[in-house]
Amino acid sequence: MHVAFIPYGNRKEVEELLRDMESQKHKMLMTKGKEKKELWVTPQIRILPFGVYEYVFPKEELDAVLTSLDFGIPKNRYQIPNLYLSVLRKILKLKPCPKFDNSKKFLWLREHVNIIPLGVRYDVDIVGQHDLDKGWTHEAL
Repeated sequence: MHVAFIPYGNRKEVEELLRDMESQKHKMLMTKGKEKKELWVTPQIRILPFGVYEYVFPKEELDAVLTSLDFGIPKNRYQIPNLYLSVLRKILKLKPCPKFDNSKKFLWLREHVNIIPLGVRYDVDIVGQHDLDKGWTHEAL
């Protein structure tokens, strides 16, 4: 699962938010027939063009990530025209944010960092080839 956003704020505080996001550990669900297990994974933050950041994590944590980044709060504080945002979403191949449950939230330091939500991108499922996941089906992060 990928979530794309543009962070705005003091550089030091934006970097603290990104550091907190990278240090978060997530459980990725893996299946093999009727068996299920979870594997702890470290998320990734990718830097895209135009000041866009992309957070890559397991889809099971989507609700908590979107809540923590305030994706559900409609605001256009920076008065960015919708045309620009829609073109940016199309270039980055993003889909609109799905409806989500906002009951869980991560404790990321976000005091003076504003987020411009852009969208999400879904990963396909693969069968693992390495020692930890050989033969297990999981999301291709």
